[in-house]
Amino acid sequence: MKIGQPKHEAPLPTARAIRRACQTELYRTVKRLKQYVPAELVKQAEELYVRRVVGNLLWIAENRSDRKKLADWWEAELSEEIAKLWNVDRARLAAAFRDAFGG
Repeated sequence: MKIGQPKHEAPLPTARAIRRACQTELYRTVKRLKQYVPAELVKQAEELYVRRVVGNLLWIAENRSDRKKLADWWEAELSEEIAKLWNVDRARLAAAFRDAFGG
């Protein structure tokens, strides 16, 4: 963000930044699940997560400072598919994500 540029006009994140953020958030979620998730399944979840974030990038960028709203979006849009992929309880996964994400 440039000096003097209002926060609401901050540039959109790059693809690399999105990928790294999604990877970090899922890594922290797996740690809080306290259950082994194979690396290949984590990679598949990361790819799914990145695609969804890119698809909703404008909304996510507008709400970047509202962690609760972003966590609600993640739970509604992604938790079911990732829970099936990882073979874990959806409610447990959502709780672990919220704990890791801070929402």
